[in-house]
Amino acid sequence: MSQPLILVCDDERDLREMLQEYLIKRGFRVALAADANALREAIEAEPPDLILLDINMPDEDGLTALRALRVSEDVPVVMLTAAGETVDRIIGLEMGADDYLGKPFDLRELEARIKAVLRRRSNGAGAAPAESFGSARRTVPFGDFTLDLDGARMIDGEGQELPLTAMEFRLLKLFAENRGRVLNRDQILEQAHDRSWDPFDRSIDIRISRLRRKIERNPQKPSLIRTVRGIGYVFDPGP
Repeated sequence: MSQPLILVCDDERDLREMLQEYLIKRGFRVALAADANALREAIEAEPPDLILLDINMPDEDGLTALRALRVSEDVPVVMLTAAGETVDRIIGLEMGADDYLGKPFDLRELEARIKAVLRRRSNGAGAAPAESFGSARRTVPFGDFTLDLDGARMIDGEGQELPLTAMEFRLLKLFAENRGRVLNRDQILEQAHDRSWDPFDRSIDIRISRLRRKIERNPQKPSLIRTVRGIGYVFDPGP
């Protein structure tokens, strides 16, 4: 397999070069962009496998670039945010970012998040149909999909993999293991083990809303992951 291409878009030259050096040593190819215009030119030259996109850039900021990107591209995006930019993180998730990481960050954590997003957003080429998993695999039906707990993936009725972020899979796994049980925010925060979550922001609601758009037949009237007003959420697939 060819090395994944990571496109780093950040106006800080030192940071771009540091990430380039680090990621190349870990087996990635890296392209660099200093602003949104250079980002688009780089994508046109060679579509990347993942984009690291800084929010706080001059002229056209990262959120504006993400909005434009989502019109025509479905490439995975990990947003890089300055400390305290909670609102920007929420907006980024609403607009389709796959993950975010606050600055300053640990390079090892960044690498782990990149690998997790690439794994979740793989196109499912060569994936086995859900019915061929075998009785030994732990699977859970989610409406029209099947969650493969051992393979860490979601498969549709035609055997194709549904792209999920690492956090989306952890949420689905948590709900599957607590079928019929109402989970409040604190329980989700504790059991999903995402260090980037802030109990005072709306990240949980945003991520569950994105999940519903992927798995619910009618996201406006969810039947799989229901809201229990004033308490939290419950996985209720029915009989």
